Amino acid sequence: MSASLSSSVSPSASASAPGAAPTQADLLDFVRRTAADAELIASLPLDPEGRTWVRLDGPGGSEAWLIGWPPGTGTGWHDHAESVGAFLTAAGELKENSLATRLPTDGWRTLELSEGVDRERRLPAGKGRSFGRDHVHEVLNESTEHHAISVHAYYPPLPRIRRYSRSGPVLRLEQVERPEDWQ
Repeated sequence: MSASLSSSVSPSASASAPGAAPTQADLLDFVRRTAADAELIASLPLDPEGRTWVRLDGPGGSEAWLIGWPPGTGTGWHDHAESVGAFLTAAGELKENSLATRLPTDGWRTLELSEGVDRERRLPAGKGRSFGRDHVHEVLNESTEHHAISVHAYYPPLPRIRRYSRSGPVLRLEQVERPEDWQ
């Protein structure tokens, strides 16, 4: 069971000029600073069965989230459409599997991936990354005992998330979610 917490928290302001769209670097800086806020990280209620999340005020109108990951949970394969983003592990360790290729954005249901496109990153506490538009990945807490907590930011705010299933080299588009589906 997933729990959604409806609150808004505003960590320190972005390094971007007022009115400027935040860059990937700005988003990564934001998630680093936010993850360093021990009081905020400790305030996230953790559910033993499902992910929990709190919406944050991101820099420059970005969408940001503090997310708790119970042992053995993950996102499944997905992308963030036209948004750039960044995330950082604040507690525990996350694993990111990603594709080092750009997929066509529309007009397909099934793709066969070429060899060598898979990437894997281990992200212990304090480690994170930024990514560009249409980045396809899955994020996992592979621990069998410990929660992980992470901070995420996206700009522009997520217009949609495309969810995929994967069987070997075959990636299949399963559904498209809009903001009203998760907020």
